[in-house]
Amino acid sequence: MKENALHIRIISPEGTLFEGEVTHATLPGTAGSFSVYPLHAPLISSLEKGAVRYWPNDHEERIDIESGFVEVKEDRITVCVERQTDQP
Repeated sequence: MKENALHIRIISPEGTLFEGEVTHATLPGTAGSFSVYPLHAPLISSLEKGAVRYWPNDHEERIDIESGFVEVKEDRITVCVERQTDQP
């Protein structure tokens, strides 16, 4: 993994939606939206309806979700989500 990078894995019941290195990510936590950067403190949070946004190669990508959970630990982000029903 590159220095100053995070590894993110976004999974749903349908399978892996994205896995790779990103500079940072923003997630729709139930207590409010929050961003994760390298060296972030460990955490586990529930997620509410909104967008999981992440930045591989300096451009934003997003996945709209209904709900989910996230774990951040040692520059690794694992996101388990239910996607919105209008997505393929």
